[in-house]
Amino acid sequence: MNVMHAKRLRQRMNTRSLCTRLAAFALTAAPLAAPAADGKPIEWVVGYSAGGGSDVVARTLADAMAKTLSQTIIVNNKPGAGTNIAADYAAKSKDYGHLMFTADFATLAANPALYTKLSYNAERDFASVGMMARFPLILAVSANVPAKNLKEFLAWAKSNAGGTNYASPGAGSPHHLATELFRERTQLTLTHVPYRGAGPAVQDLIGGQVPFMFIDTASGYQYVQSGRLRAIGVASAQRVKSMSEIPTLIEQGLGGFEAYAWQGLVVPAGTPPEFVGSLGKALNAALDSTVVKARFQSLGVEPIPSTPQQMTSYVRTEREKWGQLIRANNIKLD
Repeated sequence: MNVMHAKRLRQRMNTRSLCTRLAAFALTAAPLAAPAADGKPIEWVVGYSAGGGSDVVARTLADAMAKTLSQTIIVNNKPGAGTNIAADYAAKSKDYGHLMFTADFATLAANPALYTKLSYNAERDFASVGMMARFPLILAVSANVPAKNLKEFLAWAKSNAGGTNYASPGAGSPHHLATELFRERTQLTLTHVPYRGAGPAVQDLIGGQVPFMFIDTASGYQYVQSGRLRAIGVASAQRVKSMSEIPTLIEQGLGGFEAYAWQGLVVPAGTPPEFVGSLGKALNAALDSTVVKARFQSLGVEPIPSTPQQMTSYVRTEREKWGQLIRANNIKLD
């Protein structure tokens, strides 16, 4: 074998070796480049019961995202303890690339202040994918309350010498904390009557057992439309498009008053950035789809697409805002 022939042989061998190493690397890296490329379904954890507004939002988005990702998404409901059961489960999961979680107002903003000790850390244990939906809150009264607008409502409430009761789906819910903020701003004397869910609270509001509450659009707007409840005002900066006949509380004189129930999508901290990025693109595509927009509009729910960074910033602001209110009123759930 001459020197030139030997040199060419070594070059071919080095090239084959490099190709082999690159192929091996590609095989190990492939699962990170696309969500659940191994064919295993993606688990979507929801901290509320099947059939509720949160569940409907998750399943609506899951159907759309599954098509974009070409991957099966299975919704797993783990209700209880103000989403803490589901949050603990998701935070401790090491099934990176196969699990995501609906993290809402309670999980990320309220619970860190409402509970002395949590089994998860809302700031460190999750990575943001993007915001999903916002549920506008409506100040609604039962039919026997003689008020049609905020001015009349405040006059009626102040005329009740012993104060006024109000309902909520539970202590620490967005509805509860929105009413506490409302109490602070209006200086009304109010007594909280917590229920186990929005359904029974709304039914007692309709029946007149409690005179008013902040209802979310998904749970209560149908009763406003049917005339069984009367809307005083919506706690949004602008009127809600699908219910534009309801004025905001801001335009009725309660300057700067905003309160929403909101939800975002997160994954356990440590999930590969490639998976987070793919989910974020699929989520925003779903939120922009005609099918999802129509379903959300029927529920009175607003899609709020975002980047992971925008979600993280929004959550931080909400945590500070509501944490301050919770501490100022010494509200604790443990």
